[in-house]
Amino acid sequence: MSNPESSDSQFFNSFSLVLGILIFFAIVLFAVARSVGEETQSEHVLLDPLHVKDVEQNIAPFAHEAIAGQDNSALAALSAPKGDAVADLPATGEAAFTKVCSACHSAGVNGAPKIGDHAAWGPRIAQGKDVLYQHAILGKGNMPARGGTTWPDATIRMTVDYMVSLNK
Repeated sequence: MSNPESSDSQFFNSFSLVLGILIFFAIVLFAVARSVGEETQSEHVLLDPLHVKDVEQNIAPFAHEAIAGQDNSALAALSAPKGDAVADLPATGEAAFTKVCSACHSAGVNGAPKIGDHAAWGPRIAQGKDVLYQHAILGKGNMPARGGTTWPDATIRMTVDYMVSLNK
């Protein structure tokens, strides 16, 4: 008869080997999946405001139906014409910064220079306001054009001026 301690240690060794191979296989699969999806699933793509807007539009309900005998007043609000776009324009650079730009520039999201970080803003300000205007209007790095808004150039310039004043 065989020694029970020997069979236990043999089972443990075999089990450990199989478990190690499975873990190694899982790590290899994970690495392959990451490398295949690297270009299309990177963080800057998934967090791009235009991408997020497209996703939200795609998952929105296709239609709103009125149901006989039910309160359908909510549908009237959904189908009402949108307010004038001019009403959405901020009146000051501070209001524009608070409404949109602060989301990234207050916390330094996606490499955005934080407000008050003079080391980060110094070289940018030294390039001149025209370069800053161009970067804000056309987009730069992870920042979308116009910060993801449809605001006119004058509003973008006013906002850039405000942000520069905070970092001098």
